[in-house]
Amino acid sequence: MAGGPDRVRYPSGAKNGSAPKAGSKLVISSTNWSPDNGMAQRQSWLWMAFLAALMTLTYHLGSLPLINPDEGRNAEVAREMKEQGSWLIPTYNGIAYLDKPAFYFKTVALSLAVFGENELAARLPSAVFGFAILALVWAFSRRQCGARPAALAVLVIATTPLFISQARTVIFDIALAFFVGLAIIIGYLAEQGPEAARRGRYLIAAAAAGLATLVKGPVGLVIPLLVLLVFHGLEGRAGAWKRLVAPANAAVYLVIVLPWFLGVVWAHPDFLRYGLLEETLKRFATGKFHRSAPVYYFLLVLPATFFPWSLLLPAGWLLAPRWRSLPSVSRLSVVWSLVVVAFFSVSQSKLPGYILSVTLPFGLLAGQLLDAALTAPAGPAARIVRTAGGILALLVLLVAVAGIVVASAGGRLPPSLMSRPEFDLGQLDSPLRPLIAGCAGLAALGIWGWWKKQTRPLVMLFALLPVLLITLGGDVFLAGYESKSGRGLAHRMAPIAPETDLAFYRCFPAGLPFYLHRTGYLFTDDGSELTSNYAMYALKNSSYWPPAVIPAGNFTAWMERHRGPVYLIASESSHDWLEAVARRRGGTVETLSRRYCGALLPACEP
Repeated sequence: MAGGPDRVRYPSGAKNGSAPKAGSKLVISSTNWSPDNGMAQRQSWLWMAFLAALMTLTYHLGSLPLINPDEGRNAEVAREMKEQGSWLIPTYNGIAYLDKPAFYFKTVALSLAVFGENELAARLPSAVFGFAILALVWAFSRRQCGARPAALAVLVIATTPLFISQARTVIFDIALAFFVGLAIIIGYLAEQGPEAARRGRYLIAAAAAGLATLVKGPVGLVIPLLVLLVFHGLEGRAGAWKRLVAPANAAVYLVIVLPWFLGVVWAHPDFLRYGLLEETLKRFATGKFHRSAPVYYFLLVLPATFFPWSLLLPAGWLLAPRWRSLPSVSRLSVVWSLVVVAFFSVSQSKLPGYILSVTLPFGLLAGQLLDAALTAPAGPAARIVRTAGGILALLVLLVAVAGIVVASAGGRLPPSLMSRPEFDLGQLDSPLRPLIAGCAGLAALGIWGWWKKQTRPLVMLFALLPVLLITLGGDVFLAGYESKSGRGLAHRMAPIAPETDLAFYRCFPAGLPFYLHRTGYLFTDDGSELTSNYAMYALKNSSYWPPAVIPAGNFTAWMERHRGPVYLIASESSHDWLEAVARRRGGTVETLSRRYCGALLPACEP
């Protein structure tokens, strides 16, 4: 039945919602009938999913410092956009930042304008996009599979580490995943629903692909287009590809994308070559951006970044022999996952966040599996969940025991970590103890559920483990965050008066300008300190350098002309050089961190 929800259908002999007999096979098909699991039970899973999402996406969202380079850089680009009102051409320390489109920076800039220049405001847009993904999955899965599978799908996604990390980080991928997911889901519904609604739905999908492109470039169009083309091809819909790429859809997409693209090219003509050749084709086909990895990279990344839910991946063997009898939404989820992983496996540029959109179809499939396991305690789905839950309970127990051993050892962690002050057990002992106790409690819950062959406690074990790490593990990792952030540098620096200029010599601590609420002069050879591919490209191919970016060879001449006070930051490896500069100017050098040192150079006498 086109457009009808996909339900679990029980084998013969199971009546009135009773569980099938042991050994019977679970059959999934498209039908409007399903057993009534009880409104209270369905709502309990929805409430659990909501609370889990609330904890994983918002708990202490603004307490941890921005991590460099990505968060610090992206937050600063948004801050400069807000300060300068440059909504089309973002800048980073005064130089155009065109590595990515401006859309995501606009959302962060607006958040900074409303909530202030702080970590919470910088991360809030990502959290909002995370909640939007969960709402999208809930609405779609509830329509296709029912209320409980939808709640379970949301629970799985909200407690998947890859999703959590991206939704709590100032980075583009979470917004991209939302618009890509919206384009795929609406494009799928266009063919599933009545013909009268098809055209309108395709137009919405095209608009979503356009917004995805404004977030992170052409990949926002390529991924939904590939997924839908492959899916419709496997489904045997011969005319679907024509409807997918209809002129009206293309027109909507271009209306959204072209104004931004043409505006950027008008302001920076070199972007035409950079955006299409350097940033898109060379990123995909070459290792120029130093993100190359083996073709099997994501086969290793996926189990780790989807843990603990990735322990359910062996359930995939249930799908292959029943491919044609699976609900259409399940087939879409499989195709979606495989196409995304295959596409980025072929690409020469690989990062874990690239496959973030896979969390949506993974959640849809896992939600159906968990629903089947809860419905049929003696069925194959329940056996898979019990096996995976038993393994997880054992792993959590081993972690708890290891934590007890480490905590009782006193002093410091093993010698390989002794040089890293963030791992001093004197600092970690207090927050480590409740984390160990929580792991022990969850291990007990899982072992009890496995022993009693109860599916519900095992599902709770899977979901509560990430929540536990977020709520009790924040203090454990705080020092690690501080060591990779500009916040600590800003706190350790001597106060800088408004009339004192900030300068960086062959270094640029990403995020420090955000915490200082100001930009500075950068003395550089090629602009690589900015971690901006476009900045390096523009400086290399142009004789004009922005006023805030100065060739390092001109430093001495610049200092002779600059009569006002300067706070100069250099890498710790340049400490002796900075000492010599400070002596000539009458300043003193201070160590800011293991990597950076700084000196306040007073104004020259007239």
